Amino acid sequence: MATVFQAEDLRHGRTVAIKVLWPEIAEDLARFTLEIRLIARLQHPNILPLLDSGEAAGFPYYVAPYVSGSTLREEFRRSGRLPVIDACRLAAEIADGLGAAHRAGIVHRDVKPENILLSDGHALIADFGIARALGPSTERRITASGMSLGTPQYMSPEQAAGELDVGPASDQYSLACVLFEALTGAPPFDAVTPAAVIARHLTAPIPAVTTSRPETPPTVAKAIARALAKDPSARHPSIEAFRLQL
Repeated sequence: MATVFQAEDLRHGRTVAIKVLWPEIAEDLARFTLEIRLIARLQHPNILPLLDSGEAAGFPYYVAPYVSGSTLREEFRRSGRLPVIDACRLAAEIADGLGAAHRAGIVHRDVKPENILLSDGHALIADFGIARALGPSTERRITASGMSLGTPQYMSPEQAAGELDVGPASDQYSLACVLFEALTGAPPFDAVTPAAVIARHLTAPIPAVTTSRPETPPTVAKAIARALAKDPSARHPSIEAFRLQL
């Protein structure tokens, strides 16, 4: 959906990241710019801030600080399963950031290890609300082409089913998938093809984290299982409630 450049901010003498979206993705540039401005107002220690946004030669873009640390995905590749206490601490930090956004009326919709940056060992959520900024007309068009906005292994059942107006409970589900992988080394639902992954989200029983990680505290295992409920109303009442259980 985009190309990311490492760049030098000449005015301020700092290194930044510029994400340039493909023009066919953000067809309504005015709406995209407006939504990015709203997202840029989010101020939280666990959310990567947006510094600027705009459009050049038909290409919409936004600018964020350059983070020299790794992503959570890279940490998984390097370390495999994380210590239980570290996995839960990072999940709590991510939940803090998501909760702040939810209170502002913004849902991420693409929580995954690649979008979690690690800076001095702390979690920073990147690409916040970009799916929302693209707009429902773009999502309808992408879905009609056989794709969807999101990553199958971390998509909630309602998002996988193609619902356009997903709520905070969808982010909670995605975070539970990320935490499950941090503890066990694999996401809760996986398969050879994206379609098969989506089918498992929709119909497969919720796996127990303790099967692969027996030392997981029962309270943590129970919290993850509830966050992975197929029905959004059966999950924790809020991302903050999920965090408290962890």
